Amino acid sequence: MSENLKEKLFTKRECGWENLEEGKKEEILKVSDKYMAFLNKAKTEREFIKEAKKLADENGFTDIMNKQELRPGDKIYFINREKSMYLAVIGENNIEEDGMHIIGSHVDSPRLDLKPNPVGEEGGFAYFKTHYYGGIKKYQWTTIPLSLHGVIVKTTGEKIEVNIGEKEEDPIFTITDLLPHLAQDQMEKKLKNGIDGEDLKLLIGSIPYDDEKVQEKVKLNILNLLNQKYGITETDFMSAELELVPAFRARTLGFDNSMVAAYGQDDKVCAYTSLAAMMGLENVKNTAICILSDKEEIGSMGNTGMESHMFDFFVSEILNKLGINKPNLLDKVFCFSKMLSSDVDAGYDPIYAQVSDSLNAGYLGRGITLNKYTGARGKSGASDANAEYVAWVRNILEKNEIKYQITELGKVDIGGGGTIAYILANKGTDVIDCGVPVLSMHSPYEVTSKYDIYSAYKTYETFWKE
Repeated sequence: MSENLKEKLFTKRECGWENLEEGKKEEILKVSDKYMAFLNKAKTEREFIKEAKKLADENGFTDIMNKQELRPGDKIYFINREKSMYLAVIGENNIEEDGMHIIGSHVDSPRLDLKPNPVGEEGGFAYFKTHYYGGIKKYQWTTIPLSLHGVIVKTTGEKIEVNIGEKEEDPIFTITDLLPHLAQDQMEKKLKNGIDGEDLKLLIGSIPYDDEKVQEKVKLNILNLLNQKYGITETDFMSAELELVPAFRARTLGFDNSMVAAYGQDDKVCAYTSLAAMMGLENVKNTAICILSDKEEIGSMGNTGMESHMFDFFVSEILNKLGINKPNLLDKVFCFSKMLSSDVDAGYDPIYAQVSDSLNAGYLGRGITLNKYTGARGKSGASDANAEYVAWVRNILEKNEIKYQITELGKVDIGGGGTIAYILANKGTDVIDCGVPVLSMHSPYEVTSKYDIYSAYKTYETFWKE
């Protein structure tokens, strides 16, 4: 009797891998294989958008700027300065009355950027000086293989793409650290101060230029090599965007092949699964929108971040080319829209269980996580989803038998975080955070469950089809 009552009343917290239907495991692994292959080609925001455009073009999407008018079923996109992208499938329903179904993620990840004047020489070594981007533990970025990605733009307008360290034949780079024999003082410091930001200097060479009269011979040799290969001088670094990311490839993790280990899964795991889900959409009821934004890790600022008006411009262009735009319609459409802010969640790690509330943590392998609110301490900076909207999302997931968890980002007063959810919520849109739990978030090598990756893909697909 009591067992039946417990079955009826308790929340079920089950591992998704148990009791899978025939063929489901193969389907899960197939989605993750495609994800890992994509991730290995798209470690930076520019590379992600480049690959996303290829995928969109292959699946019948067209640049909205090349369209004069839009009709239900049309597939369009807009690329903002090669670092963010908005895609849409025009729905059958009246966008003024029914709004849009939006899924928004970000494609930037914590990393190291080169300073505008990066090249230096000390003690017979040439270095690139860096400035870290986003929230990192600085000590994690020493003594690992790093690759260099990005663009150098000359004053002539010539753009040079750089990708060094990903191929087996490429050199890699690294940041050195002290040997433990001489690190007694360093190890007395607090962990966050063990490595200073200014000490994140990338080792790039040690052979001097063969001329006794020259100063900074190693620096000169490196600049000469770069000039021979790319035709650049030291001054050209001033108009470059060069990023250092781990040279690790995305790999299957575990004897059971159940997990993915990779750099940049925050938030490329949600960006990829939403992008992949949109590629298969046909004949949707509500206009479906996929946001691939930039700059989330540093506050969503700038003209490629979600705080800019570029997304508003994209939606306005949709209204213009549907032939229905009028004063205040953009505001009205946002107010009648629904959104999943598809960003990752902190996965429960039993080694560090003390920072989590076990009843409200996101467990790997149990499906998608829904964060009703994020923020810090007293929900500061949070977008707190209304109960009615949470129930609406739950209904979609439950009737489609998609496993989900309602979670919080750690214990109260331990820390906190945020996403782009508040930006759309401020426009009047119903929003809830909905993503994949991650272990070792913001580290050079993050871990996710293949089951959760598949759950994200199915969740986003279902949300748009609803």
